[in-house]
Formats: sequence, structure tokens, C-alpha cells
Amino acid sequence: MKMVRTEAKSARNTNRSSPWKSNYVAYGLLLGSVFVLLYLMVSTQFSYSQKALLELDRATVDSAETIPAKHRRNHPRQEDVRARIEGFNREEEVAKAHTEQRRQEKQGESEQQWAQKNSIEEQSGHEMKSDNWEEKSQSEKEETVEESKQFGGGTDDYNNVADAKPICDTSFGKYDVCELAGDTRARGGSGATVTLVSPRAPPKEWEIKPYSRKYLDGLKAVTVKSVPNPENAPQCTTRLNIPAMVIELGGLTGNYWHDFTDVLVPLFIGARRFNGEVQLLVVNLLPFWVDRYKRIFGKISRHEIVDFENDDVVRCYPHVVVGYGSRKEFTIDPSLDETGGGYTMVDFTKFLRSAYSLPRQRPIKLSEVRPAGGRRRRPRMIILERTNSRKILNLAEVIAAAEAVGFKVIVAGRPRASYDVFTREMNSFDVMVGVHGAGLTNCVFLPTGAVLLQIVPYGRLEEIARTDFGNPARDMGLRYMEYSVAAEESSLMNVFGKEHPIIKDPATVHMSGWGNVAEWYLAKQDVRINVERFKPSLLQALKQLQ
Repeated sequence: MKMVRTEAKSARNTNRSSPWKSNYVAYGLLLGSVFVLLYLMVSTQFSYSQKALLELDRATVDSAETIPAKHRRNHPRQEDVRARIEGFNREEEVAKAHTEQRRQEKQGESEQQWAQKNSIEEQSGHEMKSDNWEEKSQSEKEETVEESKQFGGGTDDYNNVADAKPICDTSFGKYDVCELAGDTRARGGSGATVTLVSPRAPPKEWEIKPYSRKYLDGLKAVTVKSVPNPENAPQCTTRLNIPAMVIELGGLTGNYWHDFTDVLVPLFIGARRFNGEVQLLVVNLLPFWVDRYKRIFGKISRHEIVDFENDDVVRCYPHVVVGYGSRKEFTIDPSLDETGGGYTMVDFTKFLRSAYSLPRQRPIKLSEVRPAGGRRRRPRMIILERTNSRKILNLAEVIAAAEAVGFKVIVAGRPRASYDVFTREMNSFDVMVGVHGAGLTNCVFLPTGAVLLQIVPYGRLEEIARTDFGNPARDMGLRYMEYSVAAEESSLMNVFGKEHPIIKDPATVHMSGWGNVAEWYLAKQDVRINVERFKPSLLQALKQLQ
């Protein structure tokens, strides 16, 4: 009984304590929920306040650009945001500069690759192998490739150094070009200098041969400098508000093909963009030579030509170019040559026709020449006659064959009339025929669309012929053809016989050195054209004019 009462009492005590425990648990959960809710509200409010403050700072920085300086107020947070923005802009400018430097390095690599494939040229009436310049300039290129990346050209905006261009590009083995934009002072004399004054240009100096083939011996150098202060430069004697261009007329000047390839075409590339408003400062000035091409020089520049070697005046310009050249022989490649206007060889020939007032822009078109009741007008052909080597021994037979297919033929040697009259005569022809040599340079005066037929001497000279005249002719808009002389048509056959390596294996002669190639295949070879074999070429030339 006692045990039963004890258990009953215990059960009653347990029932009385259960409500209190339940209440404590409920209160605890309620308080916990309240604390969690308060924590979330406070956290959300704090986050929103920080975001709003940042947005306010950005708005403050942006609006500050439109507020006059005297009404602007800076506070620490605004300065921090502005600093971060400016830092990002600086990083972007550095990245642009790095990208530009890599682009220039890639361009320099492509130029060196091209240099290994350069063509063959003529010197003093005889050709020489032009890839010798690569050997001569290889060490110079290695020394100066880093120098060519130095900055200092461009404008006098001190804050845009990353956008500046190199003053001198000496990375190309054939020629150097310097472009000085800003306060530039040219002092002539025996130690000629061209100095750019610019606080952003580190003091630097280059020795530049301002000719299109810098590897040749006997050229004269001009010193190009950049200095930060005017006190370090010669004081101006005279100042012109036009650009100037420093060039040299030495080297191979005097050979007709080199006159155009080394001087006149590069001069057009470098100076045409100025539209006549440029002054030429000439090293090794040749007055008689300039006088021969006075119409071209007069079209390039309206200003006096300065004999730079004998000039005691300090001439100051806003822009000076030192040096000139072309990447390919006797032509313009607008993808490689920086003409400042995308000019091509067609533009150069138009420029010549304008300079010499040549009337014919197009050759005869036979399908449109049908005189009523009369004979069809015959197209005019000029055959260039050589007097030293590579003569056409049976010229009379070739003339007769050309006349038989329908041409009116004129034979021309060295010009005896004035050069102006000579250019007008060249412009009157529809077809030009000649053995590989400097005389084919006169194709620059033919009307666009005329035919150039080059006779290539025996000895595997086709690549040379195409490089010197074939490719340039196509770039001029001419219809180019070539006729390769067979061994039986060469005078060398009579000298050596068909079993001699010069006849039997020209490749071996080429491998023996350029001297043998130039001596035998160019300097000591004449041709006797097989007119029956030549006749299809004449008919094809006539067809090109239909």
C-alpha cells in the first residue's frame, strides 16, 4: 500500500512540473527567433549602406568632371576611387604600348625574312647581286634592332608616351628612315645633324645614311639626335612651317634603272603625302642629274632644293624625315611601303604623266578602231635597241616579223632629244619590246594597259627578269609578257658549244657565284631571235590590245 501511494505522489509531482518546462522552451525559441531576425535586419541595413556609399562616391567622381574646379570638393573616399580609376587607365596604356611593340617586332621579323629573298640589280650598266647587302648589314641590324624601338617621335604631348613612334627605324637591312615630329633643327655642312627637341625624348643619337641602299660604300652619314632641352640643340637661323626631307643622291645614281628604283620611286613614297609642301635637303647634290628630272622634282616639291652639305644655316621645321627607300625593286607595295596615302605604282605612273604632261592614259583598243572606208590603224610598237651587250643580232628580221602581224614598228636607242620630248615619244606606244636591261625602265611612261614584252637572255635569268621588270610592270597596270631565249638563239652557243657547262648546265654557273652569271649571261651575250618561234609572242601581244 505504501508503495502504491509513493508512486501516485511521484506521478502528481511530475504532472505539476511539465507546464513550467514547456514554457521555458517556448520562451527560448521565441527569443532566439527575435535575435536572428534582428541580426538579419542589421546586416542587410549595413550592406545596403556600404553599397549606397560606393554608388554615391562613383556619382560624385563622375559629376566632378562637369563641376568647375573652383567648386569641387575632395574627400578621402573620392580620392581613393579616383586613384583606382587612374591606375586602371595606366595599366591599359601600358598594355597598348606592349601590344604595339610586339607588332613592330613582328614587322621587323617579316622584313628580315624578305631581305633574304631580295632581287638583283644593275650597277654602272652591269648587274650585281643585291643580296650582298644582307651580309654587310647583318651585324648592324643586330646592333640597332633594339635602338629602333626607342621612343621620342610624335607630338609634344608629354602624357602620351605610350602612343609615341620610334624616331629611327634601323631594323631593315636595305635602308633606314627617321621621322622627327616636333621642334626639329637641321644644320648642314660636313658634319650635318638633324636634332629633335622634346622633353619626352631621351638623349640619343643615330648615324643615318639617307640613301635607299645603306649598305653601299662611299655614302655619307647624317647624325640624327634627340635632346630634351633647346639649350642642347643649335639655335634656329630660319624657320619654315612645312616638313623637310633629307635624302642622298650618291650610291648607284646615274644608272637609268637605279635612277628610278633607288631615288625617284622612293622619293615618291616618302614625299608624295606632302602634296608639294616639303623642302628637300640633299646630301651629295648632283645639279645636272636633278636638272634632268626637274619636272619630277618640281612636282614633288614647290620649294628650293637645299645643298645640305654646303649649307651653313640652321633650318627649323615642325616635321623632318631622314632617309627613304622601297621594300621591293622598282615598285611600290602599299602593304609594306608607308606612303601616307596608300599610293601604288599605278599612282606613280599617273604622277609621271602629269609631271610631263603626257596625253595618253590608255593604249589603242583595236576592237574600237574601225575607220569608215579606210584601213584599220595599226598599234605602235617600240623595240629598244642595245649597243653594248644583249644586242638583237637579227633586228631587221624581228622588225619585219612584227610588221607582218600588224604593228607599226619604231626602233629606239639612247634618247637624242630632250628628256621631255623623249618621254612624250615613249607615251605614244602601245607595245614595248626589249632584251632585259635598263632601257625597259621606260615602261613607266607607257599608258596604263599597254603591253611590255621582255626578251630574257639565255641562262636561267627568268626570276631576275620578273623581279626587275615583270612584277613592277604588272604593278603599273601593264600587260606583261616574256620570251625566253633558247640556247640555240644565244651567241654563247657559238663560243662554247652545247656540251659546255655554260650552255648545258646554267644552274652550276649560278652556284659558282654571281660574278660568272653577270659576266657571261649578261655582259657577254647577244641574241639571235628565231622569228618563227617568236611569232606567237607577237600575236599574243596584238591580242592583248583587242
